[in-house]
Amino acid sequence: MRISDITSLAWDQIKRRKVVTSLCMTGISIGCASLIVAMSIGESAQQFSLDQMNRNFKMNEITVKPNAGIAIKSSAKSEKGNFDRGRLTEQKVEIIKKLQHVTAVAPFMEVQNLEMITIDNKSTYVEVIGTDLRSLTGFDKTFLKGGPSDAVGTVVLNSGATLGLMDAETVKIMMERLQGDPFNDSLIRQFNIMERAPANLFQQQVQYQYYDMGSNKSITSSSLRVAGILKQPRGVRAEEAAYDKKAYVSIETAQLLSEQLRLRGDSSELKGYDSLLVRVDNQDYVKQVEAQIQKLILTTETNLFHQVEVNEKFNMIKKMALGIGLFILVIASISIIVAMTMSTHQRRRQIGIMKVLGSNLWQIRNLFIAEAALLGLLGGVIGVLISYLSLSGVNELLTTPSVIPLGASMTGMTIVLSSKSIPLGIAFAVMTGVISGIYPAISASNTNALVAIKKD
Repeated sequence: MRISDITSLAWDQIKRRKVVTSLCMTGISIGCASLIVAMSIGESAQQFSLDQMNRNFKMNEITVKPNAGIAIKSSAKSEKGNFDRGRLTEQKVEIIKKLQHVTAVAPFMEVQNLEMITIDNKSTYVEVIGTDLRSLTGFDKTFLKGGPSDAVGTVVLNSGATLGLMDAETVKIMMERLQGDPFNDSLIRQFNIMERAPANLFQQQVQYQYYDMGSNKSITSSSLRVAGILKQPRGVRAEEAAYDKKAYVSIETAQLLSEQLRLRGDSSELKGYDSLLVRVDNQDYVKQVEAQIQKLILTTETNLFHQVEVNEKFNMIKKMALGIGLFILVIASISIIVAMTMSTHQRRRQIGIMKVLGSNLWQIRNLFIAEAALLGLLGGVIGVLISYLSLSGVNELLTTPSVIPLGASMTGMTIVLSSKSIPLGIAFAVMTGVISGIYPAISASNTNALVAIKKD
């Protein structure tokens, strides 16, 4: 008997016994659907968490700092080209820029948290950072107004640095009123609105002021021109941006501010950068690039450990989901065994006739196993359809608008039917059918042909 004949006979039996077929397929389809849905939810949640983490922690970026374990100052007798040992120098920056898979490099020189004063005597405190202003766009920073400038004496402000500028008298009055009535909701709301009020600083002149504790005096820098304003980052609320105030200046301007405000006593300390941000085209190459950077006697930091933690947690969740799906399939297999065993008893005459006509034990067993496999395959296909409909319903619930605070942002998660789970779910369904059909197949092959024909 050929395989096509066995498959044809098995399919005829499935079509003829509609009740048994429906019962068996229902159990398998539910088990298969639960397996696919569980795995799809686990993988979608894992990908969503990784995307959110990459947005917040930038998994494809490397923070590079001088090697504190190496003497930063090189000796006078040191050979030319030793790159000042552990110092983060311009030469090392150029080498890192040429590394394979490196797409952007931004050197940083931390200046200080300084008071920024406008020409109309409004002020706020900002973090002043020296960097290559042209590198800002390589790190997802887009300009709302203006752009990077190479001229000394220019500054680029992020969106938060343009919010909440107030004159000293207004701040004093508001602080006195809040101290007198700290639980006044109207005063608190008014102060919050003032903290988020934008100021038009583009192409305006600003100065930076530093209070020197030693001399007990405030030192003011020369005027800088605001050459650019950065957009508010995606996913950041206005109230959060109001507390993230940064001013980016060129390295030359940072050195000028440090000298004017007496932030670094020794001019030799102005050599080299405080840190470096390196972006890699794919996070799969982060470790490779990191190892190459470390050969330059520099220390590196990445956020890949967050990814490892997330993967470990979600792998455990996916294993639990897989276990639940398999448990349901085991329950379904019991129903198949019972149904096919009863079918074997009802088909004794057919089995007896097949034996009389010359069918051997393996052919009879293969017929029942093929029938069980087809039941598993049909149940798996229906399970895929059920899982698709179920996930569509879940996505509808996830995308339903909910009541959220004014100004809050919410990024929804979409559960995608996993391409890996579909063949896996169908394979488990077919395997469940085959395993469940082994006992009925053996029972059918052991049926005595003459006894079966006489009884029927």
